[in-house]
Amino acid sequence: MFAIGEFARHGRVSIRMLRHYDALGLLRPAYVDPSTGYRSYTAGQLADLNRIVALKDLGFTLEQVGALIADNLGATEMRALLTMRRAELQTTVAESYARLAQVESRLRGLEADVPAADIVVKDLPAGRLVALTATAASFTPEDITPIVRPLCAELGRRLPDADVHPAGRLTCLYERNHASEDEVVVRATVPAAVDAGGNLNGLEVIDLPAMRAATLVHRGPIDQVLPAWQALARWIDENNHRAAEPARELYLDTPEYPADWVTELQEPIN
Repeated sequence: MFAIGEFARHGRVSIRMLRHYDALGLLRPAYVDPSTGYRSYTAGQLADLNRIVALKDLGFTLEQVGALIADNLGATEMRALLTMRRAELQTTVAESYARLAQVESRLRGLEADVPAADIVVKDLPAGRLVALTATAASFTPEDITPIVRPLCAELGRRLPDADVHPAGRLTCLYERNHASEDEVVVRATVPAAVDAGGNLNGLEVIDLPAMRAATLVHRGPIDQVLPAWQALARWIDENNHRAAEPARELYLDTPEYPADWVTELQEPIN
């Protein structure tokens, strides 16, 4: 058996924590000397200690840990529980990183100084697109991002069965739902020469008119595009234009690493 200090060293915990676990009934010493009160533990109790620490580090309270241990979960059940909890924490971490990216994007928006020469006014030709449409609750990244990515992926899955051969690059269109205060109509589209009356596997046909647009090329992750869009908005205002719809994101290059993406932002103007 190990003295409490040795057991704490092997278990990588503090002596104070072992005493606390004892007081809560989570991990009793294997033996307590009746004359000195010294606690001793066996090597076999390291597995019990690991179970307690793992559950605590995964966010369970010590009261919850005690209830789980009292249920006498086997290794298989414990592994399944920990795997589920790990997945929840990974989701939380991913959401935190996404929020951090949006904070950084807002900060860059405060500092961004896009030269006027980088903004190009173009005459966009009329064109026919095939599209898949969804509605986002608002323009916030939290509402837009979960809509756009699956929508683009689903468009790509439907194209082969629709016998559609894209004649250009993926473009997302954004416009307000005028029947709602905040909702945004999002369309994932590709240009294609198709018959509007044909079987398009659930895709719709959109004919966009020719329009003039202020454009700006954004290089980097699409979830950090906010400063570029706001730079376009400032240019439009400073040059006495009015923005029209739909705003477009034309994905010029989408390699494996989002940091290398190249996207042209197109804001129709009057």
